[in-house]
Amino acid sequence: MSTAKHDGKVRGLQFNPWNLLLIVPLLVLVTPLFNMDGPRLFGMPFFYWFQFLMVAVGVLSTWIVYMMTRDKPTADAPDHLSVDDLDEGDAR
Repeated sequence: MSTAKHDGKVRGLQFNPWNLLLIVPLLVLVTPLFNMDGPRLFGMPFFYWFQFLMVAVGVLSTWIVYMMTRDKPTADAPDHLSVDDLDEGDAR
């Protein structure tokens, strides 16, 4: 049994709707969706300029998800745990 103290914080993986935005960069992996020559942009085939566009979209969507899901700093109180409380060597 675990004798660890629970501080009320939820740990582990949690579902956040913002994480669904990370599916957008995965669309680049479905090559048949954009495997075509036209329309051309500045003489460049659609296949190439769409990939360049998706790099920017992927970076933007990753940044948005990061900004919306990062934890707020909680440095309101000092840490009262001693070194002995943090040691988990004998729990094995």
